[in-house]
Amino acid sequence: MNINKAEQTNISIETILEKWWGYKEFRPMQREIIESVLQGHDTLALMPTGGGKSITYQVPALAMEGLCIVVTPLIALMKDQVDQLQRRGISAVAVHSGLDPRRIEIALDNCTYGDVKMLYIAPERLETEAFRVRLRRMNISMIAVDEAHCISQWGYDFRPSYLNIAKVREFAPDAPILALTASATEEVAKDIMHHLHFGSENILRSSFARPNLSYVVRDSGDKYENMLRVINNVPGSGIVYMRTREGTEQLAEQLRKDGVNANYYHAGLPSMERALRQDEWREGKTRVIVATNAFGMGIDKADVRFVIHFAMCDSLEAYYQEAGRAGRDGRRSYAVLLAEQRDGESIAKLFKTEFPPIDEIKRVYELICNYLQVAIGDGCGASFAFNIYDFCHTVKLSSIMVTNALKILEQNRLMALIDEQDNPAKLMFTCSRDALYKLNAGGNDMDAMLLAILRLYNGVFTSFRNIDELQIASFAKLSPERVHELLKILWRMHVIRYIPAARTPMIYFDSERLPQKDIYIAPETYRYRYNKAVERFNSMLRYTTSIDECRSKIIEEYFGEPNAKDCGICDICISKRKKVASSNVLDNIDTQILSMLSDGEVSIKDIVAAIGGRSELIAERIDYLLSEKKISVSISGKVKINK
Repeated sequence: MNINKAEQTNISIETILEKWWGYKEFRPMQREIIESVLQGHDTLALMPTGGGKSITYQVPALAMEGLCIVVTPLIALMKDQVDQLQRRGISAVAVHSGLDPRRIEIALDNCTYGDVKMLYIAPERLETEAFRVRLRRMNISMIAVDEAHCISQWGYDFRPSYLNIAKVREFAPDAPILALTASATEEVAKDIMHHLHFGSENILRSSFARPNLSYVVRDSGDKYENMLRVINNVPGSGIVYMRTREGTEQLAEQLRKDGVNANYYHAGLPSMERALRQDEWREGKTRVIVATNAFGMGIDKADVRFVIHFAMCDSLEAYYQEAGRAGRDGRRSYAVLLAEQRDGESIAKLFKTEFPPIDEIKRVYELICNYLQVAIGDGCGASFAFNIYDFCHTVKLSSIMVTNALKILEQNRLMALIDEQDNPAKLMFTCSRDALYKLNAGGNDMDAMLLAILRLYNGVFTSFRNIDELQIASFAKLSPERVHELLKILWRMHVIRYIPAARTPMIYFDSERLPQKDIYIAPETYRYRYNKAVERFNSMLRYTTSIDECRSKIIEEYFGEPNAKDCGICDICISKRKKVASSNVLDNIDTQILSMLSDGEVSIKDIVAAIGGRSELIAERIDYLLSEKKISVSISGKVKINK
């Protein structure tokens, strides 16, 4: 693999672009990013939402020999990208938790021995045995990391599973990495390059300006009426973002009552229902989708005309990502933030729940372990179905506080809340094959089930294997319920480590359960993250409360753009333009009045008649010139210039 990437093909990147995508030229910065990768350089590309990120790794993947691995946490994006590539005749596959074990094995085998050009994979799958075994045999041309800000502990959306990506480099040391994100400050950018083991710093930055996107903040009046005004006055489809699931349902219902074709979307809906609502909105069957921030990641709909936020986000990174889903086709679109003073106060209060006291985090850990009946020293590598609402009701804690405590526990590699809909069952034996034969539990049913497992799955004594309980039941001629019951018996006997299949969120233990006194959460890291969250919110507050700074310029400067200019189309710029236009009109009236008076005294009635237009405005200008002592009223009642 020690060859210059740029010499691997004689076909030009322009030819690839036109042949497979039908475009004759690249968008700004796409060419520079592609050429950097083809020259073998690790590259961090900072590109705005809708800037054409996927082209920057798909084109070089086709220009080079071998397989491009694309790491992304977004299952929706994986499916969408793979479908699009396959429709174009490009061989691509996706590996994520929604696939059954057999399909995952086939996909990985095709990447190892077949002609697959692009493998989309979720970061948590990088450490699975199935992937690591095949990784050694894959001819990897490059590694693309989407949503790369997730690798930074100081970013707004840190995900520990992203730290696994650098390990892939051990098997492909000459494959360049292309890290992509639409929201990274200078500090986060440096952290990304550090964690991905860049050979040298290499940042290519596209402009964060969106010339067709008009940013607007409305901070007065009725929020609902302001939102309805936008929806009724701006043709086309749109998104309305809410903070809570209940809020999305209530708002969508009210919009329907007011004649708007609307539906709601949040992570609490069944996966099939979410997919259906997403497709109906994308296809134009639903005009407005009211959603939590669970909606939109990886959704490529070019003709979104408006994105409305019913409340402030807690960071400009999050706001820019979500607002940027409007106007990807280049036509005029609107990003509207409905704000009020108490929004800021509410978010400030949220910091207390987002960063619970360290002792309270340890208490949540202890309560979850007790709730799941995981003993001290047990649980390492195990997952358990976890109904957070039932847990919070049982222990009398706020679900928001528990969710945020879990985020901090995940960042400290203790346990993680995995909100996935299709988790296949996993199993690994903890005893030897000989010990298994001596097992005396469960009678003939147990023997039949164990025989089925040993026949169907290899490697279950050395690592976790995905299993299909229906397949085992069919092979052993048992009911699925009986198989599930027998597996639980084996788990309680410590014969197996067992993760049940589930369509509910799961708690995953990164390590065995620790006594509360041994739980360590670094206070300096905790305080630093808290301070960074406050900084991000203050930047959001500055954007929201500005009365004289261009909204787009605030965003561009936040992301480090050195030569940001006023956009001319946000509410602040439009307001300034109107003031200038109004000022020019007034100056023109003043000039006409003074010109008429230069020849002597004139009555107010004659001035109004001569200038024409609104008599009230002319009278106001006469009053203004009188107050400035530029003119005065003579004894005869006429107006004259003061000498």
